[in-house]
Amino acid sequence: MRKLITIVLVLLGLALLAGAAFFSIGYFKPKTAGVVIKTNPASLVFVNGEELGRTPVDSKKLEPGEAIIKLIPESFETPLTPYETKIDLVPGIQTAINWDFGETIEASGGEVVSYEKIDKGDTALATISVPDTAQVAIDGQVKGFTPFKTSSITPGRHTITVSFEGYLERVIDAQLREGYKLTVVVDLAKSNEIIPEEEEEVEEEVEEEEIIKILSTSVGFLRVRSESSTLGEEVGRVEPGETYKVLEKDESTGWYKIEYEKGEEGWISNQYAEIISNEDVEDEGEVSPTPTTQAEAN
Repeated sequence: MRKLITIVLVLLGLALLAGAAFFSIGYFKPKTAGVVIKTNPASLVFVNGEELGRTPVDSKKLEPGEAIIKLIPESFETPLTPYETKIDLVPGIQTAINWDFGETIEASGGEVVSYEKIDKGDTALATISVPDTAQVAIDGQVKGFTPFKTSSITPGRHTITVSFEGYLERVIDAQLREGYKLTVVVDLAKSNEIIPEEEEEVEEEVEEEEIIKILSTSVGFLRVRSESSTLGEEVGRVEPGETYKVLEKDESTGWYKIEYEKGEEGWISNQYAEIISNEDVEDEGEVSPTPTTQAEAN
């Protein structure tokens, strides 16, 4: 009986030693890190040159430390630009990558969301963007511009919006954890929307109309002729004191073309007409494009 008890005690001791050894190995074994990668369109994922699979990828078995992530888009219509970035894989933490491919790197955009341990009980957020000085809004409230940091934020789920004029806005649904700093690195894609340039207002130069006043003549009127010379046929007459708009001026003779009656035009000698200012016209009354009465004159 005593021999049986001894054997049981030995077996129980060995079991306890094996359990302790197994616990020690599990406890001291370094924790693995992970990534969650989503892309549009789907892509092949490479971590440090080794293929990890096709997006979406959800892996928790990566070695902690610095890692180079490369995404090769699957595109059969338009050639898209691959994406490559360097991240720090944290033990026990999954780093999230969201990426939208474009034909160029400028037309591509996305974000890398990662965690970093800080003092227990603290919660922090850091937001970095390309281009810099992008606007940051948290839960719909504008908080500042990138690079943006804050420790005045509560743990839990928050919506982070990053925007910049001429670029597509990015909205990140993030979970902040107590004892960790959440870092969001955002690449904004250029917008395809064409922003019309503001047209400069060009002030059109409006030529000021010349007004002439008929001067006194020895015969009491001034002949209107069909041509800009005394050889032209007389087609009408105007009286001294009347004013007319100059329709045309003959540079060689100096004669003025006027509308002496409604719908009727002719030429008058510049010797018996003078150009007057608009103020003078206002003082004297309206310009008479056509006198209502044709006075007899020579």
